[in-house]
Amino acid sequence: MRLSVELTPKQEQQLAAIAARLNIAPEVLAAAALRDLLDRREDEFEAAAARGLEKNRDLYRRLA
Repeated sequence: MRLSVELTPKQEQQLAAIAARLNIAPEVLAAAALRDLLDRREDEFEAAAARGLEKNRDLYRRLA
């Protein structure tokens, strides 16, 4: 999927500065950051769901 985003000049400068420090293209950094965000959300959801299931295990057992 190809995605286009609009950054403010300040955000563009920040992205370019961080990418330069990491010696990668700004586009590569932005794509990696987005992938990391999406992966983390999935992990956080699964962890929250597991906590909810564990917390209510006895309730679910009684309702079954």
